[in-house]
Amino acid sequence: MAAVIRIGCQVLPQHGDYAQQRAAWAQAEELGADTIFNWDHFFPLSGERDGKHLECWTLLAAMAEATERAEIGALVTAYSYRNPNLLADMARTVDHISGGRLILGIGAGWFERDYDEYGYEFGTAGSRLRDLDAGLQVIERRWERLNPPPTRRIPILIGGGGEKVTLRIVAQRADVWHGFGDVATMRHKVSVLHGWCEQVDRDPREIELSTTLGRSNLDSADDYVELGFSHFIVSADGPAYDLGLLREVLAWRDARRAAA
Repeated sequence: MAAVIRIGCQVLPQHGDYAQQRAAWAQAEELGADTIFNWDHFFPLSGERDGKHLECWTLLAAMAEATERAEIGALVTAYSYRNPNLLADMARTVDHISGGRLILGIGAGWFERDYDEYGYEFGTAGSRLRDLDAGLQVIERRWERLNPPPTRRIPILIGGGGEKVTLRIVAQRADVWHGFGDVATMRHKVSVLHGWCEQVDRDPREIELSTTLGRSNLDSADDYVELGFSHFIVSADGPAYDLGLLREVLAWRDARRAAA
């Protein structure tokens, strides 16, 4: 049986005001997006370096109230920015506010300016990944101790493509893997992930495969499906938050359904 294709929209919290972002969340949900994401940075990653930017988890709490159906999350939370016990509690709280629609999207972090300006130790890619690996275990233990507990087993989405460590963590702990790359790159990454799943005795079919679609790879959407990807996320940037690409990808998904 073919996997159900899900379509997400990442509303980037840069360059736009809160009201513009809130309107984009509502419109994305009305159009039929299955998931709505932001990201976890403190400064824009493109455009004006010191442009407008709002904080990830405060926005997620607002997103939980402003939407009704779509799952929500960060693509992705930088683990280094918050104590893991606190992050577990924040996730549990947003899970409750949303009525059980939170996905904990998480990664090791990479944007050095965030670390430097907010006083976090940047370390190395290796140290950040080791912290993420250990921190996920702390988060899961804290969820078991919270009162009230999460409304459901909160799905964990891990972003990143490192073959020696990140994909091993995905195989052990993720419900969703989000990766980036062209079809050839992703074919290789999926093979590596399957190898890790075999080593840790995990059925790879338990992990939803997710990737970003943009103008540069939209024509390859069917090829990604053939590789096992079933969750496709498009981005909308501020201040305009144009959802034209989301409409196109939803139409592609609906055409596939109609032809099945």
